Amino acid sequence: MELNENADIDTSQVEDQRGSGGGGGGFGGLPIPIGGGGLVGIIITVVLALAGGYFGVNQLGGSSGNSGDNTNITQECGDKSTARSKLDCRNVLYVNSIQAFWKEAEPQYFGKQYQPAKTVLFSNRVSTGCGAADSGTGPFYCPADDRVYIDLTFYQLLAQQLGAPGEFAQPYVLAHEYGHHIQDLVGTEAKMRQAQQSASSDAEQNLLSVKLELQADCYAGVWAKHATETKSSNGQPIFKSLTADDIQQGIQTAGQIGDDTLQQRAGNQINPAEFTHGTSADRQKWFSEGYNSGTPEKCDTFAPGAVKEGD
Repeated sequence: MELNENADIDTSQVEDQRGSGGGGGGFGGLPIPIGGGGLVGIIITVVLALAGGYFGVNQLGGSSGNSGDNTNITQECGDKSTARSKLDCRNVLYVNSIQAFWKEAEPQYFGKQYQPAKTVLFSNRVSTGCGAADSGTGPFYCPADDRVYIDLTFYQLLAQQLGAPGEFAQPYVLAHEYGHHIQDLVGTEAKMRQAQQSASSDAEQNLLSVKLELQADCYAGVWAKHATETKSSNGQPIFKSLTADDIQQGIQTAGQIGDDTLQQRAGNQINPAEFTHGTSADRQKWFSEGYNSGTPEKCDTFAPGAVKEGD
């Protein structure tokens, strides 16, 4: 994976809240245990009331706090000679690429105008429209305020504890969260929430969550297929190259955060009824499906028989 040194880095697509701290209020979400108490997932609002024991549900509401100060990151990423060696600047470019793709793809495939979502960079703790969260929550998307949240130190955990050290793991994580943004924009998340309300069991509710998560993995694969086609605000390609090894890193990352793998890592027995994001094999399968097809039309995880409990 090689980023183009001539591509402009649009820091207006992020909010830098690092060092600003976060506010109180409960935190609600659909988290995945990743060992040591850490969590990673999509934050959803009303669904949480139905989730029950496996999901650590607190207060559902909240309000996004600080707006951030991008002065430092804008200056830091403005120097093209050094920007691509810096973690935060590279991640801004990943966000730029993902949003550039969906700006074109959403009207084409879903007939709707893309609405940008900022990525909030935070450290330690943050206030969101879904409540307060801390670094242990991992990356997440909040539909209530249309933002992706990430503490960049998560990548250290991903590499050192979860066995996904490849650099492409980083854009995969962000592309997955922006997949949730697309689901929010086109109404998939709302339909899933309605279906959960009429579900007859916790296992059925969890299966619907799995389908949502696997679709976000598939959407991440679709973006990866087209990443080298995306351009920055000055018309330059954002990626100079993306190799088969990079894609394999994305597949490896998907495999390291499957529910079955995470349950085993925690020393627990595998319990498909508690899956919320899908098995390692399924996460790899759907990321690969998105990449190989290059179209979100192949990402219908809600189709009959597409995903079954315990897959």
